[in-house]
Amino acid sequence: MSHAGAPVGGLLVLVDPVARRLDGESVRIAKDVLSAGATAKICLPDSQEEFARALARRGHRRPVVVGDDRALVRAVGLLHRERGLGEGALSLVPVGPVGSLGLARSLGVPLSAVAAARAVLDGAVRRCDLLVDDSDGVVLGALRIPPAGAAGPSGRPGRPGPSVWSAYRSLVRTLAGPAGPGGGAGHRLRVEADGVLLADVDQPVQDVSVSTRDGGGLAEVVVRPAGAGPGAAVRAGAQTVTVSGADFRYRADAVVTGPVRRRTWTLRPGAWTLTLPR
Repeated sequence: MSHAGAPVGGLLVLVDPVARRLDGESVRIAKDVLSAGATAKICLPDSQEEFARALARRGHRRPVVVGDDRALVRAVGLLHRERGLGEGALSLVPVGPVGSLGLARSLGVPLSAVAAARAVLDGAVRRCDLLVDDSDGVVLGALRIPPAGAAGPSGRPGRPGPSVWSAYRSLVRTLAGPAGPGGGAGHRLRVEADGVLLADVDQPVQDVSVSTRDGGGLAEVVVRPAGAGPGAAVRAGAQTVTVSGADFRYRADAVVTGPVRRRTWTLRPGAWTLTLPR
């Protein structure tokens, strides 16, 4: 992990519309602290499309996202797709329910609006790893393929309503029979880490996780066999991870994606930079 002084210059403060709606007071505090310490252009987009347009027109200003984990992931994804991640550091002032700020916390960003805004002004720049998938999506912290039938953060794994998925999960449990110590039905997946086979479709897995936090230029891959205890997990470090097989959903940072039948993630060490307290 390397740090350098945060660059001094104008700021583009992008206030996520959800943050503005949920916690206007924290947003006001962040704007006041940033405006008092630097030349700041405040943008209040009303939609994700306006958010993207404002970020694309940042010029030489340093982007500061005021919002939750989803807003940060959105900004990094947009910069990645326009090949702008190498232009300078990104900053975050976390605003939102505590449950929506787990990624921010894990990255070391203060959850206090005042402390985070001060870190934007006088913090240090840290290089962070990034996972990029074969559809050009990004993962900042970790992704997980949860146990089959498990609901996403919204309580719904996909588009159907809660009652449909409750019935579906009940049917899956009935067909699968009693679960082992790990609980839940197993996935029929093939998991490869740098070409090494960690699991195959003939041996169901409980869940799969891939994290950028292994260090040393490798992602950490953890595969838990279905019905096995916690100590039976298969672990590996890899630059590229491919999962294929039956339809599966996965949660990447704060967003549930899928179903897909195949996805490959590639680690890009030090691909983006984040301003953190010294």
